[in-house]
Amino acid sequence: MIKNNSLRSNSLYIAKHFTLQQIVMLSKKGPRIREIYITPIAVTDPPLLNAAGLHAPYALRTVLELVTEDGISGISEIPGNADVDAALESSRDLLMGQDVFQLNTIRRLLIERFGTDSSADRGLAPWDQRKLVHIFSAVEVACMDIIGKVTHKPIVDLLGGKMRDAVPFSAYLFYKYAGAGGELGFGKDEQATGWAAARQESALDPEGIVAQAKAMCESFGFQSIKLKGGVFEPRQEVDAIIALHKAFGADVPLRIDPNALWTVDTAILYGKEMEPYLEYLEDPVRGQENMAIVRKALKTPLATNMCTTSFDEIPSSITLGSEDIILSDHHFWGGLRASMTLAGICSTFKRGLSMHSNSHLGISLAAMVHLGAALPSMDYALDTHYPWQSDEIITQGRFRFEDGAVQVPSEPGLGVELDRQALKKLHENYLACGLKKRDDEIEMQKVIPGWKFKSVRW
Repeated sequence: MIKNNSLRSNSLYIAKHFTLQQIVMLSKKGPRIREIYITPIAVTDPPLLNAAGLHAPYALRTVLELVTEDGISGISEIPGNADVDAALESSRDLLMGQDVFQLNTIRRLLIERFGTDSSADRGLAPWDQRKLVHIFSAVEVACMDIIGKVTHKPIVDLLGGKMRDAVPFSAYLFYKYAGAGGELGFGKDEQATGWAAARQESALDPEGIVAQAKAMCESFGFQSIKLKGGVFEPRQEVDAIIALHKAFGADVPLRIDPNALWTVDTAILYGKEMEPYLEYLEDPVRGQENMAIVRKALKTPLATNMCTTSFDEIPSSITLGSEDIILSDHHFWGGLRASMTLAGICSTFKRGLSMHSNSHLGISLAAMVHLGAALPSMDYALDTHYPWQSDEIITQGRFRFEDGAVQVPSEPGLGVELDRQALKKLHENYLACGLKKRDDEIEMQKVIPGWKFKSVRW
């Protein structure tokens, strides 16, 4: 981990030590980046199953901190990957001395250094493997955190203003093996109850999924439910959706995400069966053309985080009619401002917009909440892995969910500050665990020797 520095400041620093006149002067001066800290961390993660295999005992994240000449600190968090970390490190010379307000200039410099990402760079796995979008989203959020502190405004105001006081999220269910991740590995705490028990016990059948949903909804108050599919043959996963419908009734919207592992015929067959139960069906098949075929055959709206993932794919998406809802992610779409641009495009072409999730901590969740609060409309609760994580790196402690929603922070910038002791501990986890990038296939092979990821399985 990079060394600590006494000039780093929290969100109260500006309010306590700067007058309004000084804040205005800082804004005019344009705070410039003087220090950059890149800290890879490993976060305890349960053995969750998905189309690409199995989550490792630790999920990787990278925390970026920028510090200005005035000692103002801005932070961000992105999915961890050693190659992206190296690229961030190599951008240090570009970022040093840059005015944090000049995000267009910073973006141009990064594009000149790294080029633009192509759609193919995303990869076939359920998660996005592009480089530039991760780098720029990390830099942008940290800069906007600083801008918010300088102007004494929360990031939601920098995105156009708050449209809602709290942002709703959906329960995110996973088939899983027993265990809570980290040093516990596949172990189990026999004393755990409620959500803690659901987090540690296995869930490999419809009954286990229902039990998991009940525990999660009771603890967090979620009003809608999503099941991560693509793990077992479709009949079992469809039965889980039917079981959830029976357990929760028609008033609780349900979603399922097979991560594009189904064929067109399979998606249409089971999609028709699930029409009475689903709010939307996410990425049942791979590619816009196949999604468009399924969309024409079903009444259920289709959502995507895999077939339309960048601005250059939107024209063909509109032409083909491949989906009804785009699941954005500021880590993958190039930042918060780009996500607001995406919201405008979706509105123009009558597309719904919601938000994809990854194994994030409170910094990313805070950014998601600010973005969610600024969206002009929100017809669908956002995704979040947050209940599955037990670690945290913000001084405020873990975010609270009330009736499945998170209150929008009102403090300047992101409204959260870095817990440096927690950051140090999770960086030590990173050094000890030896993981450098996410690879669910390797983890799955530890349980099922010879298991291989297939882009289409059923």
